[in-house]
Amino acid sequence: MTNTLVLGAVAYDPKVVTIWEGFKEWFARQGLAFDFVLYSNYERQVAAHLAGNFDVAWNSPLAWIELQRAAAGQGRCAEAIAMRDTDMDLTSVVVVREDSPIKSVADLRGKTVGVGASDSPQATLTPLAHLAAAGLSPDSDFAVRRFEVGLGLHGDHVGGERDAAKALLRGEVDASCMIDGNHLVFTREGTLPAGQTRILSQTGTYDHCNFSVLDGAPAAAIAHLRELLLGMSYDDAEVRPLLDLEGLKAWRPGRTSGYALLNDAVDRFGAIDAWLELQEK
Repeated sequence: MTNTLVLGAVAYDPKVVTIWEGFKEWFARQGLAFDFVLYSNYERQVAAHLAGNFDVAWNSPLAWIELQRAAAGQGRCAEAIAMRDTDMDLTSVVVVREDSPIKSVADLRGKTVGVGASDSPQATLTPLAHLAAAGLSPDSDFAVRRFEVGLGLHGDHVGGERDAAKALLRGEVDASCMIDGNHLVFTREGTLPAGQTRILSQTGTYDHCNFSVLDGAPAAAIAHLRELLLGMSYDDAEVRPLLDLEGLKAWRPGRTSGYALLNDAVDRFGAIDAWLELQEK
């Protein structure tokens, strides 16, 4: 098994096993020995990656920043080698009820904003930084109600995001934050019935998950993995079910420019300062 490329991923949902077992079997048929290990949260996964317990990580955007910054603190380098097409150029939205008197971000002063879990890039960190950039300080100019579902999962578990949306309809918060894609999902599923809410404000674009590697990873195996990923075609009947499971049409080369907004949010709120200090001890 020493020549097997090992992936680290977080078990945010039971389907994660199905996803990576499927990719494992397909990679084997393409000549890449591949396996995976699952972690209960991203902080444990990032620490294990730094310790050399696996070769490549499937990281949330916040986990990518954690890995990059912790690696830099050790004089090492991290690289994003591939990502889904559906993880590029996303936005988060601040939503209010259709009948709300709130017409602008400034009107949120003195109000309550519902967000997802504290470590959710999409439903908490990025939209709160967006509101702060517009002149309103979270927990000061407006109250923040955090729906702490799945801490450690970085918003991959959308339970807190959905709870914030439900609280908006019940009138428990004046606005709620979510990724634009989930706003559409919540509308389709009836969590936010059509016509009962409207978008008050929208963040700039950002990227989500990526495959991350550290310097010292097995170069040939990583290159093979990347080649296979980028060569997967949605038109291939064998490949399509795997891509559907992982929610994409095509893999794209990794890029890091799309993490600027989250980097700013992490700096503004000191979101990972305590975690980074632990890694340095």
